[in-house]
Amino acid sequence: MRTDGILGVEDRDSKRSAINSNTARNKQKWLSRKEKWLVVLGVILHAVYMLSIFDIYFKTPIVHGMDPVPPRFVAPAKRLVLLVADGLRADKFFEPDSDSDGGYRAPFLRNIIRKQGRWGVSHARPPTESRPGHVAIIAGFYEDPSAVTKGWKANPVEFDSVFNQSRHIFSYGSPDIVPIFCGALPHSTWNTYPHEFEDFATDASFLDEWSFDQFQNLLNRSNQDPKLKQLLEQDKLVVFLHLLGCDSNGHAHKPFSSIYLNNVKVVDKIAEKVYNLMQSYFKDNQTAYIFTADHGMSDKGSHGDGHPTNTDTPLVAWGAGVGHPLPISHSDHHENTAARFIDDHLHDTATPSEWGLSGMTRLDVNQADIAPLMSTLLGLPCPVNSVGNLPLRYMNLNKAEEVEAVLANTKQILNQFLRKSQLKQSTSLFFKPFKPLASYSSLLRQIEHLISLKEYETAIKLSEHLRSLALQGLHYFQTYDWLMLMTVITLGYVGWMIYVVLHVLQSYTSLPANIFSKEQLPNPRRSTVKVHLFGGLSMGVVCTVLLVEQSPPLYHAYVVMTMFLWTQIFSEYRFLKALCRYLCGKLNDYYLKLIATCIFSVIILELLVKSFTDRKLYTWCFLTTGVVVAFYLFRSLPWRSGVPIFVWVACWFLSAFTLLPPQIPENTLLVVAGGLMIIAIGIILRYLELHAKDNIYWRSLAAQDSKKLKFPLLFHLQILWVGLASVLVWLSTSHRTEKRELLVLHQLMNWSIAGFSMILPLFSATGLLPRLTSIFLGFAPPFLLLSIGYEALFYGALSLALIAWILVENAYLHISKFKLSSAQVKSMEGNFNLAHDNRCLELSDMRIPLAFMVFFNIAFFGTGNFASIASFEISSVYRFITIFSPFLMAALLIFKLLIPFMLVICVFSAITKLVQIPLLGCYFLVILCSDVMTIHFFFLVRNKGSWMEIGNSISHFGIMSAPVVFVLMLFAGTNIFTKDILVRSAQQFSRKKM
Repeated sequence: MRTDGILGVEDRDSKRSAINSNTARNKQKWLSRKEKWLVVLGVILHAVYMLSIFDIYFKTPIVHGMDPVPPRFVAPAKRLVLLVADGLRADKFFEPDSDSDGGYRAPFLRNIIRKQGRWGVSHARPPTESRPGHVAIIAGFYEDPSAVTKGWKANPVEFDSVFNQSRHIFSYGSPDIVPIFCGALPHSTWNTYPHEFEDFATDASFLDEWSFDQFQNLLNRSNQDPKLKQLLEQDKLVVFLHLLGCDSNGHAHKPFSSIYLNNVKVVDKIAEKVYNLMQSYFKDNQTAYIFTADHGMSDKGSHGDGHPTNTDTPLVAWGAGVGHPLPISHSDHHENTAARFIDDHLHDTATPSEWGLSGMTRLDVNQADIAPLMSTLLGLPCPVNSVGNLPLRYMNLNKAEEVEAVLANTKQILNQFLRKSQLKQSTSLFFKPFKPLASYSSLLRQIEHLISLKEYETAIKLSEHLRSLALQGLHYFQTYDWLMLMTVITLGYVGWMIYVVLHVLQSYTSLPANIFSKEQLPNPRRSTVKVHLFGGLSMGVVCTVLLVEQSPPLYHAYVVMTMFLWTQIFSEYRFLKALCRYLCGKLNDYYLKLIATCIFSVIILELLVKSFTDRKLYTWCFLTTGVVVAFYLFRSLPWRSGVPIFVWVACWFLSAFTLLPPQIPENTLLVVAGGLMIIAIGIILRYLELHAKDNIYWRSLAAQDSKKLKFPLLFHLQILWVGLASVLVWLSTSHRTEKRELLVLHQLMNWSIAGFSMILPLFSATGLLPRLTSIFLGFAPPFLLLSIGYEALFYGALSLALIAWILVENAYLHISKFKLSSAQVKSMEGNFNLAHDNRCLELSDMRIPLAFMVFFNIAFFGTGNFASIASFEISSVYRFITIFSPFLMAALLIFKLLIPFMLVICVFSAITKLVQIPLLGCYFLVILCSDVMTIHFFFLVRNKGSWMEIGNSISHFGIMSAPVVFVLMLFAGTNIFTKDILVRSAQQFSRKKM
């Protein structure tokens, strides 16, 4: 009995009926009704489970029903000016100016640091985007994750802020930020410039000047407007100027550019103008000033992740209520000033020597700490949902006022804890309180007693201790359901993977025909009904408990989906029972092959998991694969075939790209060289296509259809299109580098070439090689126009490696064919017709989904770290659009990232036709592989450590949750190009042995 089949197919003749029945079913529809339901279930499951991370680790701190806690002392400041330089990173602000001899870029604010105020670094947390950063500064808490669904433009949940508590707010700046905080406030006066002003092709520092001019005009108008004058003379007044220039110039020109660095000088000059204007208008010295930034800017001109260049921003405070500079010697006795989050994450607070501030005390804060600082300066209650610690050392208060300020901040955070505890206790059937705060009331009484005794130092320390406990309590209730959710989600993923395996075994293998001929189970429908009835009752009971506990709707979704999956699994117990009996009758060597395949698959997938943090693994992977596969082919194929050498060279060429830095430097010459390389590859493939009849190992790849081509000169047109795209890359980039606006003609040509080139492959020949060559040339122009450096060369290298994959699979078919007996060849030929009839999946076919997963990942990792939100260059889109439009720019960036994906999937679809296995069967195996990685990443998600580690752990999990819908959509899209591909049948292969 033969056991060489992947899933135990013993003899092809005995399985012909099973093959034909499966083939007939698979030919009817691309997706059967059950598979449509399975895909929909997978999409919903992965989308819902992906949201579980926020419920497990990162629940929003927003709760309602709390009263504000006003401080019990006179406000030290009557008004406050908040200047936020969007996208200004700390080092570029503090370091010396290389263009001046010993000078600095921000002389005014440095003078403030040395003579009037206090300074430090404000540490943001990811996502380091504009809205979350401003929410942390103004409202004192870290952004609700649900805001991402609205692009961080609208308020998904209304929240309290310093602006809400103020008597009036004057604000000017970006239309993307100012309306968020002022649009719904009746006590606000604000204005924004049009979106069209945010043009990345120009120097954006004029936007900052615009904001200042608006405020200056306001003060000038007040001299003729008594009502406005009276409004300005009120207390608890806030002035907010949003300065967008650094962000726009950082994106367009990078933070090392002269334009960005000059914008730092512009921002400093505006701070000086605002200070002089306020001091001349208000002569009471009752104005406090805060200068900071919402996020930084990476070296690539992007932001979003947790890298220190994105999280470290400057903070300078001075004016009424702010302390004077502290020399280092005066702070030696104080505790470590490192910023500490509630997850105990510490930041490096050592001041670089080149900043020239080593003698001045650096007071680092968390970004959310700025909100209670501003509230305390104005004598306002802290925002009710703020989790910021009042940075007391920034303030100039006496001891009695200090303890009252800290106590107000503590009570405000304690109120949040008490409200969360009350809500959880009122709904939980088995409530577990936070024991460290069981006696919080006695601590409050003790603090009040110490204040009455004027033991202020002790009272402050006790208040800070109580505040720390309250923050820990908030974190406790934010992760209250951690164990339950982790268990449910884990069982859900395991159940999903088992369900997918069962579907593949039942629909794409010959096992059903083998095992059910030997199984006779009575009343199967009644047994299935019992399982579903029990599952439905169980879901009802659990959902009732969750309803009583008033759990969020997503909790119900998690539990229902997990229990539904396991109900479906148990409903297949007849098949599982028959499968176990069938496997028990197999020979020992089959188990060895099965175990070896599983171990090999897991090793490959675990290496792919590791590659998310170490791209160099791909280098070793392709270096090793090139040598091993080439050696195997040299033993089985004649050297004159050229296949082993081609595979070796292609793998080694691709391996070089993961050694390059993920931060792609701009190099237009490399992009143009990439275009020339693509043209050369296209010409070589065309030559091989025309001379394929001379090589039996290429012949089946170049099969032509019988229809006459609509466009005989299509190949020449595509080559011309690639050349034009290369020329336009050079022209468009030269205009931008010369600080000239991109011509409308260039934009129209770029859009036209990118769009038209992707239609041309539909008119190419339907042979495997000519169609894939046309697809390769069709995707090249838009990819070139979206490239800025070596990724254009990577496109060609990836294409060569994909061709090598096709050649290896084609060679494997020939080698396997010559190892079969004549009777087996005849049996095989009877079932292999022009790539329309598919055979059943076998154990050895697992190599194809695994190879796809490798190429799937390197399609991104070859040109960067796609696991990082800030990994890719926004300047990639400047040849198509320069006016700030986040959604269109994001769409273009995503499209660029999808192009290598589409190449991989087109080749994957062609290979399934070449080896004549069902495409959807392989798709479900791909989903199974990705879910093995997903569940690993699920346990790697963390909410402690550096913000970069936290952000990457979340993005890794999210990325691996996407393929169930992402890959299927790409399959559907690329099917337009690959559905007509024809491959020579097995009867047409030469039977001459080598």
